[in-house]
Amino acid sequence: MTRETQLSIADPASTPDADQNPSTATDPRERTVEAAPPTTVAARGTGAPNPRGTETVEARGTGADAAASRPAPVTLRRRIVARVATALAALLVLVTFTLPNRPWQLEPGAFLRIPLEALLLAALLLALPGRPRRVVAALAGGLLGLVAVVKVGDLGFYSSLGRPFDLVLDWSLLDEAFTFVAESIGRPGATAIALGVGLLLLAVPVLTAVSAVRLSGLLTRHRTGSTRAVATLVVVWAVLAAFGARIVPAMPMADTNATILVQEHAAEVRDRLYDRQAFADEVGVDPFRDVPADQLLTGLRGKNVLIAFVESYGRDAVTDAEFASIPRMLDESADRLATAGFATRSGFLTSPTIGGASWLAHATLLSGLWVDNNQRYRNLLATDRFTLGDAFRRASWRTVGVMPAVNQAWPEGAFYGYEQFYSGPDLGYQGPKFAFAPMPDQFAIHQFHKRELAGQQDRPVMAELALVSSHSPWTKVPSLVDWDTIDDGEVFRRGIIGTPTAQARTGYRHSISYTLRTLISYVERYGDDDTVLVFVGDHQPAPVVTGENPSHDVPIHIVTKDQAVLQRTNDWGWQDGLTPDPNAPVWPMNEFRDRFLTTFGPTPTRPQAQPR
Repeated sequence: MTRETQLSIADPASTPDADQNPSTATDPRERTVEAAPPTTVAARGTGAPNPRGTETVEARGTGADAAASRPAPVTLRRRIVARVATALAALLVLVTFTLPNRPWQLEPGAFLRIPLEALLLAALLLALPGRPRRVVAALAGGLLGLVAVVKVGDLGFYSSLGRPFDLVLDWSLLDEAFTFVAESIGRPGATAIALGVGLLLLAVPVLTAVSAVRLSGLLTRHRTGSTRAVATLVVVWAVLAAFGARIVPAMPMADTNATILVQEHAAEVRDRLYDRQAFADEVGVDPFRDVPADQLLTGLRGKNVLIAFVESYGRDAVTDAEFASIPRMLDESADRLATAGFATRSGFLTSPTIGGASWLAHATLLSGLWVDNNQRYRNLLATDRFTLGDAFRRASWRTVGVMPAVNQAWPEGAFYGYEQFYSGPDLGYQGPKFAFAPMPDQFAIHQFHKRELAGQQDRPVMAELALVSSHSPWTKVPSLVDWDTIDDGEVFRRGIIGTPTAQARTGYRHSISYTLRTLISYVERYGDDDTVLVFVGDHQPAPVVTGENPSHDVPIHIVTKDQAVLQRTNDWGWQDGLTPDPNAPVWPMNEFRDRFLTTFGPTPTRPQAQPR
């Protein structure tokens, strides 16, 4: 017996896999017997030669047939494992090609598409010889995995911010996302999630590369059938494309999604590279930068002007039928305020962001520039742009910033022109935390009033109040309490409204209602003839509340007792009351600074821009 024959009999693992060599895919027992030479092997235990002069296979208690069949179960298992692995590889590649990058398109029918890129790749692999084929398959598979990672990023960003993942600028937001999760479920849980997501994203390109190499081998082992299948699918793709066939709206069955995705993100990268200079040019043009102090904000002299940003307060809060209780509350509040002598007007602004990144909205409104990404935001902070805070400070107001969600040094306060800045720790809150919000908005407003407005004032105050009780996840909302009982915040341990995470819209409605009622209650309690309150949403909530493709509009309101102040806003076209209807005027948020400074300046005309 030769060594090869002995191995064939004794070691089933040496039997070639049918998927690896189809031409030898026969019963392993037949191959073993055919390969055996006409030699005599002594039977174990007898020592007697085989009288026929042929090989005798040792039997272990059940006979020669049972012994010869021993390799079959092992080989069968290997075939099953190999075929399952091939099927999983094909499924992974198909899913990565057809995975939508928008959450509202995640339907079973979305995966029933024919990706043209997959057909072209299959044709290329069929045309290449062995080693180049495997190299190309591995590279293509790795790139496909990276495309899948970008799609997952898009899914996450569309779900939270209503836009795709920015390959240039959004890496810095990962830290913000981690902080948000840590604030919501604790740091250990956030760390575990971050590690799991990181490992998964690293594994995807590796798995798609291995899968592509495996499938390339399958193509070449069945070259004729594979060529026919690819050619047939190309024809089917062309027919589907010609008729625009689709199962899911806006997703043709003749798919080129991967190519479109790469083109869109490549264009975005190019735009980001050119945007730096374009934004620098915008910063350099400012018609109000050199306006003298005695010509700034003359229509507001002696007034305490409060500009309050309400977290996630968007158009849907006042127009969506499910949130009808909010406009009803606003209408009732406007009536009460009118009885107390206050007048109210409302409109809409278009925010540069949605679902998050509130700092972009703050920067846009206060600087008069469109700041819709972190590159613009960082570049803005490096300039001496004339902000609303700067204008009030130059005109002799005391400028104050109140941001309860900030828990560390915040040098941006100097950019915005604030003489006094209050972070969360500065406010001395001792009560419970509410989901993301470190303290209720009522406490933050109360502390601001007590420290800045309750005592004797040598100057009027202009303040930016960044309110956060309506920040997602909207699972814990405080109740409005008597202003005289607030003290250090312990009183807020009573009356907490809890909402399950799955009921995001309900929690959102509660939180927005709470913050708006807090602001109105403050005006009713502490507002006087010298109070001018402007409160505005920073952005719409996440698409989990608004649904797909939401508007970027946010409500804005002005409240004052001084009719002279209100009359200056007549040409704004805003509607009386606190509930703007869907047809109320809409301005881009970056226009607010110039309109505000013009309206309350000494003349109704806007200064001419002077290039710097």
